Amino acid sequence: MDWLCLILAGLFECGWAVGLKYTDGFTKPVPSLLTVLAMAISFWLLSVAIKTIPVGTAYAVWTGIGAVSVAILGMILFGESRDVMRIVCLLLIVSGIFGLKLVSPS
Repeated sequence: MDWLCLILAGLFECGWAVGLKYTDGFTKPVPSLLTVLAMAISFWLLSVAIKTIPVGTAYAVWTGIGAVSVAILGMILFGESRDVMRIVCLLLIVSGIFGLKLVSPS
């Protein structure tokens, strides 16, 4: 269950990171509210996950899920670079996430 919380926390991290783009510097009320809500949920889920998952592992996985998800959404939503080396580097992050899950004691 804690790993599910951690994965969801990473996805909510993605939500708030992308949401920042739509807040226009927190001048748009609805996107700003949704972004802050996603932040709160993300942090709460992370705090639940680190009850049993080592904090270093949890934080690396949380940020990895967020970073990869945001990079992919940046390509889809904002036309960011889809360079082959960028994709390879994202795959390296994903492999690191899976590696940390495999060696995690919990």
